[in-house]
Amino acid sequence: MKVLIVKVSALGDVVHALPVLQHIFTAHPEAQIDWLVEEAFVDLLDGHPLINQVIPLRTKRWRKLPVLEMLTEVRQFSSLLRSETYDIILDLQGNSKSGLFTFLSRGQKKYGFDRKNVRELPNLLATRYHVSLNENEHHIARRSLAIAKAAFPGDIDVPSAGPLPVEEKSRERVEAQLESYGLAGEKIIVCHYGTTWTTKLWALSAWQELAKHLVEEMGIHPVLTWGNVEEKQAAEEIISSVDGRAVLWPRGSLQDFVALMASADLVIGCDTGPIHIAAAVGTSTVSLFRVTDATRNGPEGKE
Repeated sequence: MKVLIVKVSALGDVVHALPVLQHIFTAHPEAQIDWLVEEAFVDLLDGHPLINQVIPLRTKRWRKLPVLEMLTEVRQFSSLLRSETYDIILDLQGNSKSGLFTFLSRGQKKYGFDRKNVRELPNLLATRYHVSLNENEHHIARRSLAIAKAAFPGDIDVPSAGPLPVEEKSRERVEAQLESYGLAGEKIIVCHYGTTWTTKLWALSAWQELAKHLVEEMGIHPVLTWGNVEEKQAAEEIISSVDGRAVLWPRGSLQDFVALMASADLVIGCDTGPIHIAAAVGTSTVSLFRVTDATRNGPEGKE
């Protein structure tokens, strides 16, 4: 059985969809599962033992190209996508973009959200089986699982977060990096300031107060992670507030980041992908929600 998962972005949403893999594999251990995802998140899924092939979607690159060149690349990608025929296609995104590529994909059965739960109505044209949700399927992870359960029915119980394996080479690199900072054997608390929306951010002064508490009252040197220039600057200001008694983690691959999350004792952040990665690898989290709904977007897993 060949299955295509269409869940292209964002980082946290892709992580929330991971339990679908275990559901499909439990129902059909012989299934070959491909996953269509934005190029930026390929490293997160590449090498996953339950995924046969990760198909990169390069929409950001296409937008920067001249029109004719863009059309040529989109046509080539469409031909590549249509070269495979799937038994089942699951559109877990529910918007127009995912609908387009679900529509282009060749498959006998295409599942997506119904009119009430789809994010953008044109998506309904791409799928044949429209899945309704009950009140217990409000969370993003459970929304995705609802579609998987419709396509692969049965009494199947899977963890609500993950699986997200840690690459051994990445684990070794992270352990060596922690040792170089003098943190080997110490309690590791990771703090991630950034989010995709400024309205989700926790005040910088609050992060600085938290860092002082960790350093001065608990004797912990927090590890600060970042994803862009603005987040790096904020992390440096947090470190400055504790006179350098914290670590600015170097930006590396997504696989190395997963390994860091797995090595941590606790990860603190707002509604952002790193928090969901931490939950997916079984690390405890403290998540700070401001404008988004924690019952819908919060990290899943054991409480």
